[in-house]
Amino acid sequence: MKKGILSAVFMLAAVISTQAQAPKTPVAPKPADSTAAKKPASKIKSYDQVITKEAKSSKGLFTTHQVGDKYYFEIPKKHLGKDMLLVSQIAKIPNGLGGGYVNAGTSSHEQLIVWEKFQEKILIKIKSYAAVAPDSLPISLSVKANNYEPTLYAFDIETYSKDTSSIVIDVTKFYTSDIPAMSGLDASLRETHKVRNLDASRSFIRSVKSFPLNIEVLQDFTYNATKPSATAYTETISMQMNQSMILLPEKPMKPRLFDQRVGYFTQKQFDYGSEELKSDQKTYIQRWRLEPKDMAAYKRGELVEPIKPIVYYLDPATPMKLRKHMKKGVENWQKAFEVAGFKNAIICKDPPSKEEDPDFSPEDIRYSVIRYVASTTRNAMGPSVSDPRSGEIIESDIIWYHNHLRSYRNRFLIETAASNPKARTLETSEEDIGEMMEMVISHEVGHALGFPHNMGASSSYEVENYRKADFTQKEGISASIMDYARFNYIAQPEDKGVRYIRQMGPYDNYAVNWGYRLLPDAKTPEDEVLTLNKWVEAKAGDARFRFGNQGTTFDPSSQTEDIGNDPVRASTYAVKNLKYVAKNLASWTSNKTNDYEDLIELNDELLSAWSRYVGHVTTTVGGVYEQYAKPNQQIASYVVVPKATQQTAVKWLLANAFSNVDWLINREVVTHHMMGYTDRIRSLQASPLNRMLSFETFARLDNSGLSTANAYKTVDLCQDLRQGLWSELATGAKMDGFRRNIQKAYVERMKYLLTEQMTPSPFAREFYNVSQSDVRSIVRGELKTLLASLQTAKGKYADKETAYHLADCIDRIQTALNPTKAQK
Repeated sequence: MKKGILSAVFMLAAVISTQAQAPKTPVAPKPADSTAAKKPASKIKSYDQVITKEAKSSKGLFTTHQVGDKYYFEIPKKHLGKDMLLVSQIAKIPNGLGGGYVNAGTSSHEQLIVWEKFQEKILIKIKSYAAVAPDSLPISLSVKANNYEPTLYAFDIETYSKDTSSIVIDVTKFYTSDIPAMSGLDASLRETHKVRNLDASRSFIRSVKSFPLNIEVLQDFTYNATKPSATAYTETISMQMNQSMILLPEKPMKPRLFDQRVGYFTQKQFDYGSEELKSDQKTYIQRWRLEPKDMAAYKRGELVEPIKPIVYYLDPATPMKLRKHMKKGVENWQKAFEVAGFKNAIICKDPPSKEEDPDFSPEDIRYSVIRYVASTTRNAMGPSVSDPRSGEIIESDIIWYHNHLRSYRNRFLIETAASNPKARTLETSEEDIGEMMEMVISHEVGHALGFPHNMGASSSYEVENYRKADFTQKEGISASIMDYARFNYIAQPEDKGVRYIRQMGPYDNYAVNWGYRLLPDAKTPEDEVLTLNKWVEAKAGDARFRFGNQGTTFDPSSQTEDIGNDPVRASTYAVKNLKYVAKNLASWTSNKTNDYEDLIELNDELLSAWSRYVGHVTTTVGGVYEQYAKPNQQIASYVVVPKATQQTAVKWLLANAFSNVDWLINREVVTHHMMGYTDRIRSLQASPLNRMLSFETFARLDNSGLSTANAYKTVDLCQDLRQGLWSELATGAKMDGFRRNIQKAYVERMKYLLTEQMTPSPFAREFYNVSQSDVRSIVRGELKTLLASLQTAKGKYADKETAYHLADCIDRIQTALNPTKAQK
């Protein structure tokens, strides 16, 4: 031990001696390891550390992995920067969410995304084609600088594939977080249901599936909410969301410019490369990509099959007896595509067996499927997914809810049984119910082909034609399957051989040809416009080829659930039929089944039908006909409904909606079920009254004087309603409970008009300053006139109900006219 110490001392002395003898020149310090000092060790692990032997993997657009409770995407570098579509769709929701206006299958968000690499992160960027300019133009730099794309999410790179061609990221947190841009609960729903937060402990990924062109992620989300739509005591909202990520075509389809005279769903862009003095808004239609196998034959006008037809597969869950009707509903569109030059353009197939197609899955974007949903919902839907760059429809799934045929059975009976003996039963024939289903599928497929509702199609036919067998059997009951014209409710008991169920119409052929016929010689969308215009103008003046927008609330020729070109005459026939049905409803239902369930359900349907017929007439008052046109057509876009027509409508409503409603009372239903029946009828009567006595109606009536000398004015309407609703004051005639109710509703509505302001609405096109208009003056004048009549008439009535009613109305009017005095 000591020997070792002595050796160390001698060595140290030698070193010191050497240093002392060395020259005193400066020695440069050894540079520090800058990498070790400043750069932290990489967090990227080896592939085997991340994707372990326990991983459950699936190959597709991205290879996906599940390792325990974590999910990974293995993203090929070749897909970085490629356009993809992220579609957020509600898969399952609790009852009553959003007041029942939100459904399973509803798409809450569709957004274009790209995956980008930045340092050791992968970003999802939301990309927009709302503002575009060719890269060759200098302005493209400004478009990019002023439309910087937001980052939806940032992921750490976990590892690289063994050949380094792919990047692996952990997507677990991304798909279990409450990301507003992917949520099924928007701000309005969160406020309505008082959603506090997402409960992470009850939220998870249910499944991840990868297919060649898409990835599907099913999420279970549970929220803490003070006012949930169902099971309130749980303070919980649970729902499922489906997130679809879809690879878009490398080369976008050549788009077709939209023309509002032909109804199509659309995509919009602002083109900053335009030669115009402003950004040029371009709107493209949504449609499938159809290309002929033989272009030369197609140019010669021959029918040619498409390279890739539109194919729908039936859900394996579809009942066998319904499959033929679904197939026919899809393939009804084949004739329309033949008009556009394509043979067998749309096909419906049975679900393939495992042997036929082992890869078949309804979630695979390569397959469009008619989903058969076991649900009590009475509905069907035809959503589609489209490329925002061009409007190309990529895929669509038609959704059919099991109970939907129950609604059609009910309406078939209520609307046609007066003249159609086959409808006077709860056991609708398989032939009729199958045809109804066929037409519903055709309607929903129409949506999936790019067509919105055409609510003007049914008004192209004269009312009297609906009573003719030859006409209805050939033309159906609407010029388009895309109208809500389900049944022929006009035909009378003496009319024989008429058609009752809707069918495809001439507008459908026309719209398919306009949107899908190729113009091979046109190089750009703009090159097509001249030809497309000629096609439209060739049909101008023929009401069968007019498109009527669903969004209008003022056009009596473009309404939902109506048929015929004259709402007053059509509703006269319809109400006459309803009265026949009302008398016989018990004998067709409860008397046969010894049960009141169907009677009660159908009676409620009858009241709804009556309300619809009344509503069709109501739209005529303050009505304006809307027709899209271009300047060279020299057609007025807006035409006010003539004064005489509006006055006729008011008289009809006074006679059929505001009086003589005793026939609506079904004694069997009142006796055995419904409480509040009187109030239900009161509500149905008050609705059309409030629509007429509204600021929106008054605004249109005021404007109508600018386009026609003999206009129906606000003062005319108010005077006609006052005299009609209170006609008993002059004669001393008896007022029943329904009459007294509608009179009180009138007084309350006039009070509202005297005190409230018009609220801007996204659904109304009219807005004006009520306080500075004639509205208050007219309402005040009408109330004073009515007050004088009430004070004169109050002594004429001996029965206490009417006497008290008149005295009450007097007090209400006095309070409305002099609120300050009433408070004192």
